[in-house]
Amino acid sequence: MSERENARIRIEKLKQKIKELNYQYFVLDKSEVSEDVRDSLKKELRALEEKYPEFITPDSPTQRVGSVLSGKFNKVAHITPKKSLQDIFSREELYDWVERIQKLVPGEKINFVCELKIDGLNITLHYKKGKFIRALTRGDGKEGEDVTHTVKTIESIPMELNEPVDLEISGEVYISKKTFEKINQQQAAENKEQFANPRNAAAGTIRQLDPSVAASRDLQAFFYEIGEYEFPLVTQEETLRTIQRLGLRINKHFKVCDSIKEVIEYIENVPHLREKLPYEIDGVVIKVNSKDQWRKMGFTAKAPRYAVAYKFQPKQATSRIIDIVLQVGRTGVITPVAVMEPVEVAGSTVSRATLHNEDEMNKKDVRIGDTVIIQKAGDVIPEVVSVIKDLRTGKEKKFHFPNTCPVCGGPISREEGMAAYRCTNKNCFAIKKESLIHFVSKDAMNIEGLGEKVVLQLLDAGLISSPPDIFRLTREDLMTLPLFKEKRAQNIIDSIEKAKNVSLDKFIYSLGIRYLGEQNSFDFAAYISQKAGLNQTKNPTFSILDLIHEFEKLTPEELDLIEGVGEKAAQSIYNYIKNKKNIDMLRELHNLGVRLIIKQQAHSPLTGKSFVITGTLETMSRDQAKDKIKSLGGRVLSAVTHDTDYLVVGVDPGSKLDKAKELGIKTLTEDEFLKLLR
Repeated sequence: MSERENARIRIEKLKQKIKELNYQYFVLDKSEVSEDVRDSLKKELRALEEKYPEFITPDSPTQRVGSVLSGKFNKVAHITPKKSLQDIFSREELYDWVERIQKLVPGEKINFVCELKIDGLNITLHYKKGKFIRALTRGDGKEGEDVTHTVKTIESIPMELNEPVDLEISGEVYISKKTFEKINQQQAAENKEQFANPRNAAAGTIRQLDPSVAASRDLQAFFYEIGEYEFPLVTQEETLRTIQRLGLRINKHFKVCDSIKEVIEYIENVPHLREKLPYEIDGVVIKVNSKDQWRKMGFTAKAPRYAVAYKFQPKQATSRIIDIVLQVGRTGVITPVAVMEPVEVAGSTVSRATLHNEDEMNKKDVRIGDTVIIQKAGDVIPEVVSVIKDLRTGKEKKFHFPNTCPVCGGPISREEGMAAYRCTNKNCFAIKKESLIHFVSKDAMNIEGLGEKVVLQLLDAGLISSPPDIFRLTREDLMTLPLFKEKRAQNIIDSIEKAKNVSLDKFIYSLGIRYLGEQNSFDFAAYISQKAGLNQTKNPTFSILDLIHEFEKLTPEELDLIEGVGEKAAQSIYNYIKNKKNIDMLRELHNLGVRLIIKQQAHSPLTGKSFVITGTLETMSRDQAKDKIKSLGGRVLSAVTHDTDYLVVGVDPGSKLDKAKELGIKTLTEDEFLKLLR
């Protein structure tokens, strides 16, 4: 089948699926997927239609404005047609928009107004001689549904304006985060279906036939656009001031910007503001300020040219699976990985996503060729959430797990009660490679310059096969590798020398003991320090030989009781200690000059408290924040659970923030976190 014919089939399937999702979202006020997923599918459809314009049809979701009408309410024509805004997702798209509109007003300076994009339901009000007469939904842009009976219950909407004018005005009806939680608690108590998000709750409430339901749900509204008015308005800023003067609410977080630089500064500040707001927002609306320039710029068939909606980076996106490959980790775990068409998720380009294990892959019925929804798990690791089966063509292929290791061909096994298959060949090249990469990594021995590619080169050249070999390397050894010159080789040798002095917790973590992550390595190191009496000594000395001595005294029962380590990790530590090869390797590291540093812990307000970090911190890296928390006696967890005391929220937080809100975990802004550290 030709590429053109494949595109035609894909376009038809996308149109059908998007129409179905739009009906759920706009008419039924529910959705099987997030708005990010709908946006992602529309983006793909738009790109295909641009490449193959002969397949564009008038009923395509890219050619329509607004939504289907439900038929539940009377339809009324809008005085001023309601058009959707063009969505943009990056600075590049913002610059492109500014460049396009500047050409429409050559030589003229363009000022902008930035407004928060409220995540609610668009509404239009009609006033006659200052008195409220009607409220309409956006509908299909030409006519909307008459929802006057429910809008009348919104206390912040005046039944009479401050001036006796005729007015058509548009805004956004929303439900606050706090009210949304209360509504869903009530829905759950009454065994009713809960709303997916505040936007759906607002839409479902506005479309209630019984206005008393709307009255009980504390709807709110902000207004931002005047369609028909008796007096000319010169700028968008004047429009907002006029709305406020007439007695209607505006969102006060708007800003007039004299340049695109100021627009970007506003956008960059919004994530800080977002977490403090009592309502949901999903982006920033950027409008040209001058109404005269609005008239010169005009409209496309679908949207005004003078305004765009800058949407936040999507937490979810859609992509197609090109292949499924197997990855062998440092403990031998074999993980299926989806290789996909590149797509933007949460600010970065993703082309690979974990499928976790065979059971999970089969449960989701993931196949090569499928269109899938992906998201970043815990803000970092991309994972496949689900398959959009309606977009299947019949050409998709199931993936079958092999009976042997994909790297060494050795036997694989699956322990009872475990989901993952594991390569049992201890000499497997992949296990050796991943173990060494882990050993030199930033969170372990932190040997700068020894990244994955260099480790692979050293393995291929036969220069290393175990951690002690790294400390035997010479500058001359490194200079035998391709593209290695004297300076680069010497820098790595210097890094190796520096790494010989390592903190006890990072050294334990570097050993790659199964189930022993960063935090429980820290907890285990703290226990060893306490047991060896190192906390009572001002400048304690503790060698790897001393560590071996402490290891050999540990029993399985004692390991089980160490707070924070966990039962599985305890058994794994015991198995590691009892393996003579591991003890011999530790002795080698000691003989090669590796020395342990014992960090003294200060008692502070952080002592014993558990922290999780989400988003990007501006004053320090995430690793620096982790080290600071640990040095003050706190614990750093990778996921939000009931055991979490604080979630530190940086710029562009991920799904951890939603989980923290759900569990009632206290959140800290970066400023609040810094105060706690002082």
